[in-house]
Amino acid sequence: MDMKYCQCCAMPMGEGKELYGTNSDGSVNEDYCKYCFEKGEFTFNGTMEEMIEICVPHVVEANKDMNEDSARKMMMKFFPTLKRWKE
Repeated sequence: MDMKYCQCCAMPMGEGKELYGTNSDGSVNEDYCKYCFEKGEFTFNGTMEEMIEICVPHVVEANKDMNEDSARKMMMKFFPTLKRWKE
C-alpha cells in the first residue's frame, strides 16, 4: 500500500485515521491532515512558500541527515504536486 501524504503540508498520514482532517459534516477527509483541514475548511490560508517554511524544521527534525536548505529544495519540488498547491 502506498504511503498517503497530506495534500497541503505533505505530512505522512500513517496507517490509522487519527491524523486525517474532517469535512463539514464531521466525516474523515482523506486528502488533508487534521492540522491543515478541520470541519471542512483549511486551517492555513497562506501561500505554498509560507507552508514550506513552516514545514522545514519538522522535516529536518524527522530526517537528521537533511539540512534546512536541502529540505526546502525537496519541498519546492514536491509541494506543487500536492492537490492544494497544483496550478
